[in-house]
Amino acid sequence: MARRNPLIPSLLLASVAVLQGADDPTARAALPLYQVIPAAPASALTPTDGGPDPAKFRTWTASHGDPGARRYSALRQINRENVHRLQPAWIYRSGDGARNVQANPIVVDGVLYGPTAGRAIVALDAATGSERWRYQVEAPAQLGLEDAPARRGLVYWPGRDGIPPRLVFASGRWLYALDPATGEPLASFGEGGRVPLPTGGTAVGTIFADTYIVPGLWGDVFSFDLVTGRQLWRFHTIPRDGEFGADTWRGPVRDGAHPWGGMALDEHRGIAYIAVGAARPDFIGVDRLGDNLFSNCLVALDARTGSRLWHFQHVRHDIWDLDNPAPPNLVTVEREGRRVDAVACLTKEGGTLLLDRVTGEPLFPFRLRRAPASTLPGEQTAPYQPFPELPEPLSSPEVRLEDITDRSPEAHAFVLRQVERSTYGWFEPPRLGVPMLYRSSRGGPEWTGAAVDVPTGRLYVSTNHLLGQATVHLSDEQDRDPALPPSSGETVFQQLCAACHGDKRQGLGMVPSLVGLRHRRNDASVTELLRLGGNGMPAFPLLEPAERAALLDFLMRRNQPPPAPTARRTTRYFAVGYKFVTDHEGYPGSKPPWGQLQCLDLNTGRILWRKPLGVYPELLAQGLPPTGTQNFGGPTVTAGGLVFVAGTRDEMIRAFDADTGEELWSAQLPFGGYAPPTVYEAGGRQFVVIAATGGGKMNTKEGDSYAAFALPVDAIGNQ
Repeated sequence: MARRNPLIPSLLLASVAVLQGADDPTARAALPLYQVIPAAPASALTPTDGGPDPAKFRTWTASHGDPGARRYSALRQINRENVHRLQPAWIYRSGDGARNVQANPIVVDGVLYGPTAGRAIVALDAATGSERWRYQVEAPAQLGLEDAPARRGLVYWPGRDGIPPRLVFASGRWLYALDPATGEPLASFGEGGRVPLPTGGTAVGTIFADTYIVPGLWGDVFSFDLVTGRQLWRFHTIPRDGEFGADTWRGPVRDGAHPWGGMALDEHRGIAYIAVGAARPDFIGVDRLGDNLFSNCLVALDARTGSRLWHFQHVRHDIWDLDNPAPPNLVTVEREGRRVDAVACLTKEGGTLLLDRVTGEPLFPFRLRRAPASTLPGEQTAPYQPFPELPEPLSSPEVRLEDITDRSPEAHAFVLRQVERSTYGWFEPPRLGVPMLYRSSRGGPEWTGAAVDVPTGRLYVSTNHLLGQATVHLSDEQDRDPALPPSSGETVFQQLCAACHGDKRQGLGMVPSLVGLRHRRNDASVTELLRLGGNGMPAFPLLEPAERAALLDFLMRRNQPPPAPTARRTTRYFAVGYKFVTDHEGYPGSKPPWGQLQCLDLNTGRILWRKPLGVYPELLAQGLPPTGTQNFGGPTVTAGGLVFVAGTRDEMIRAFDADTGEELWSAQLPFGGYAPPTVYEAGGRQFVVIAATGGGKMNTKEGDSYAAFALPVDAIGNQ
């Protein structure tokens, strides 16, 4: 049940409730509590076609292992019995800078291909880590998310009929094709080895016959001819006028629905599955009313034509940043004694869509619950949102009072004071000027996604369990265009106030936000507070009158430079988001485990085990059990009964027993490994390799390495 905090100022609630355009809470409450999309009968599900050649799972020619994004290796030289003997085999240092690398490298015929910290693509001897060639990718004048070469992966195409093989990857607004033997761009592909990718690329695409299908970072899905580079088709993830779904966007804003999570491909059936993200702007939907297709959807496309075959939307009219964050996974599960082909898709609210690959029908009943109404003027929330039973949720979008950290009385009290100023609950909508606690940004699966144990139909997922905070404000509260100089009042604020209230007035820890202050206080009360202090705030009696007046103007948003022209994507509101609730010592404000590795059996829909992932050594020394840490790594599973995963703040890589979740091995990486591991064979040895460059959202030290592990030769000889 949603919690509405009694400490929210009653005047603010009363003022917004009477304004036109908000949801009608009485009408919402009269709706049935639940709706259910029934599961398809087992007899109607698509029987397995046998899947890909098992030999494909002994190679790693595409990031995430294969076109089905399963990250499964059939290699078993390293197994439960000998993994404790795993040791470093080689470490490669690119020497061209220090920067977070998130790609899952590929290995073809004993050669490893992947990006470096310095924006190059390299080929390494997969047995020794020695560099064979390097191709330096051109850097744009201003770097964006899409401008890291092969940011989240690359693929190998073997060629055909005398047409040479190629490495394919995106960088910036371009799609590149290199000669795998030399690293030189292939002149026959577009112009000089590259073709325009209109919306940029980040997630790796997949190869279908002689075409490359790739999701664009900033929207849409594209298909290119692998021989010439010619664009063959484009699917709009936000429908254009006249296209199916266009009527689900009502208002001046059509933004988001970016398929940055990635895709998978059923090669035999020619179906591409696209994980599409949330609508934008996050947390505000007043200028994009409706369900907003194809945001928050798993979309199935005909790989030959790009036409939509089916779609399944889990969250409608998203105002909580609940993207589909990771590539879908092709799976085969058992139903009433029959093996059937399905596709699984992780969602940020912790659910797992499990759908028939051909029809899009759910394999388990998909339950929805009546959602809370909004009080934000102009907002019209969807009446129902997901409330799944099976597959069993990996996490929950609901924030509850009992979720607050109990690490120590001091930590609990510190976080409780923040919670008491906020709204929280299950799909509780944002309120004007009041912090909203939510879980999506670090509350469940991340972009690294899942690994599939192909024979058993088990899904292995690393998850986070942190509390996020976002607040919606009126648009006239936005900060100035950063290209313009600060006002004199902002200069005073940065000198005296920013250390406690944050450089964007957003508040830090228990110190409240000052955004929207003019709607809560008048000039006289703020002047008095500056003079005398109060509630933990020191007095500033020595402020010169001119400085006090300038600071007051800044806080009350008078005489300020205008915001950036692109900042106002809605006409009424903007959001301050992606703040994370921590305790007084900087640890997560929710109860541990803060990071987990989980095993979900897709045959039954039940979670088989959950284990904390990562440790804070200093907390272990205090006698606390393992808490897990925030993580961005993602697992890989092998036929040797092992799950390899890194991604934690402690910069370790670990191996777990795939059946029990018992940790069997760990090793320190040179830098944090914030990408999934790759498993391959070279020179008769099985290796596990990971990009270990640190940095990224974990903010650990940055580096430039790939680290590979293998069994000692004498252990291999005893197999």
